[in-house]
Amino acid sequence: MPLTFADDALLPPVFLAPLAGITDLPFRDLVAKFGAGMVVSEMVASQEMVQAKPGVRERAELGFGKANTAVQLAGREAHWMAEAARMVEANGARLIDINMGCPAKKVVNGYSGSALLKDLDHALGLIEAVVEAVAIPVTLKTRLGWDDALLNAPTLARRAENAGIRMITIHGRTRCQFYKGHADWSAIARVKQAVSIPVIANGDITNSADARRALALSGADGVMIGRGAQGRPWALAQIAHDLHGAAQPDVPQGDALADMVIAHYEAMLSFYGPDLGLRVARKHLGWYMDQAGADPVSRRAILTARAPAQVIALLPAALSQPQRAAA
Repeated sequence: MPLTFADDALLPPVFLAPLAGITDLPFRDLVAKFGAGMVVSEMVASQEMVQAKPGVRERAELGFGKANTAVQLAGREAHWMAEAARMVEANGARLIDINMGCPAKKVVNGYSGSALLKDLDHALGLIEAVVEAVAIPVTLKTRLGWDDALLNAPTLARRAENAGIRMITIHGRTRCQFYKGHADWSAIARVKQAVSIPVIANGDITNSADARRALALSGADGVMIGRGAQGRPWALAQIAHDLHGAAQPDVPQGDALADMVIAHYEAMLSFYGPDLGLRVARKHLGWYMDQAGADPVSRRAILTARAPAQVIALLPAALSQPQRAAA
C-alpha cells in the first residue's frame, strides 16, 4: 500500500518512533540522513504547548516544515488538541500524529496516552477535533489495548479511520504490559484486518530479521523502530536496504564512527547549550560506546567528564576498540 500523504512519500516504510528524551532534533536529523521514511517528534502535551507558545528552539525541536517529520501531540481535551494542531500546522508541520499509546503513569493519570483506550468515545472526540482542525494528514499511534481483557485496538482503528485518520501505528503490547515480555506482532494483524489505511508495526523490532518477522506475522505495511536505533542511527537504513532495496548505508567504523559521534555530540551541544547538552548527550554516548565495545575505564571517563573538550578528546580512542560489536 503506498504511503504517500500530501507531498510527502513516506518511503521506505521504516520509521523512527518517538522516544521521550532520546529522539530529539539532533538524533532525528542523523537518523534521517542515513535514511528513514519518517521520523516523529518527541510527544508534546497539547495544552502546555499552546499556552507556552513555543520559541525558536522548540519550533526546531518539533521539526516544523521538515518533510517526512510528524509532530506528535497528546492530550485529554478536544479544545487544546485542536488548538495545538492548528498551531503546529500554522508553523509549517507536514504531519500530525496523535499519541494514544504512552503507558507512563504521569501521562495515563492525566487521562492522556494509553488511558484513552479505556474510553473510545472520548478518544474519538479528540481524533475528530484534530482532523477537523487541520488540512494536513493526521495519524495515530496506540497499543493493542489497555490490558488482556480490553484488546480494543481494532475497534479504535476502525473508528479512527472513519474519522479521517490516515495511518495507524500499533505497539504490540497492552498498556498494562508497559515494556515487559515481548511485543505480540501477530495481534497487530487484527488491526490490519479491521481497516483499509496503512498499519505500522512497532515494538521490539531491532534488526532486519525482526522486521521481516513482524511484517509476516502482522501483515503490516511498515515498521517503526524505537530502542533498536539507540547507538545505531544507521539501523533503519540497514533494515530499509535489507527489506526494501533502499541504498545500503555506509555504517561508520573506526575514525569514521568517531567523526560521526563527535558531530552528533557537537550538534547536541549547539542545540541545548554546553551545560545541558553535556548532560543530555551522555545516554547517546553510552549507547555508542556499548556498540563499539569501549573498555569500562574509557566509558567511565567520558560519561563523567565535565567539559565538552575533554569528551571530544577521549572519544576517538574509545570508539576504536577492536572488539566493536557488529552493526
